[in-house]
Amino acid sequence: MAKQRQRASRKIRIRDIAVAFVLIFLVVLVFACKQKKDLSAASNSDMASSQGSLNAETEKTSQPQTKLPLLVDLGADKCIPCKMMAPILEELKKEYDGRLRVEFIDVWRNPEAGRQYGIRVIPTQIFYDTDGKEFYRHQGFIARDDILAIFKEKGVDLSGGRKQIHQ
Repeated sequence: MAKQRQRASRKIRIRDIAVAFVLIFLVVLVFACKQKKDLSAASNSDMASSQGSLNAETEKTSQPQTKLPLLVDLGADKCIPCKMMAPILEELKKEYDGRLRVEFIDVWRNPEAGRQYGIRVIPTQIFYDTDGKEFYRHQGFIARDDILAIFKEKGVDLSGGRKQIHQ
């Protein structure tokens, strides 16, 4: 009889411990859901406040105002391959001023732009012809000469003449 009481007592303790774990789990789950909801609300308000500048920035890159080929680099200021791209982009901007538009979009500061362009990896470079049509996409670091070779291969003349796209 004493053994039966001991077994019953153990079963009750195990049940009590299991109930305690379930309650703790539910409290943690509720807390986590509340945190996620709070973060989501904060993120949405930040996105709403920056939506105007995002629209202006993406309109500027997706629909060139001048008839120049365009290179859009999507990355982040703190990403190492993106940092390596920065001087290349600046050099291209200066050297091909008036013949090539080069733009950088920081997708960590502006995550909506990353979603709009369908970015999976940073940096990503998107090449556009003078009609604003994307003709090539590259993921990761890319050297200056490789960028110029892609434009040349697609028939985009950066020497100052008009572009010709060969497909």
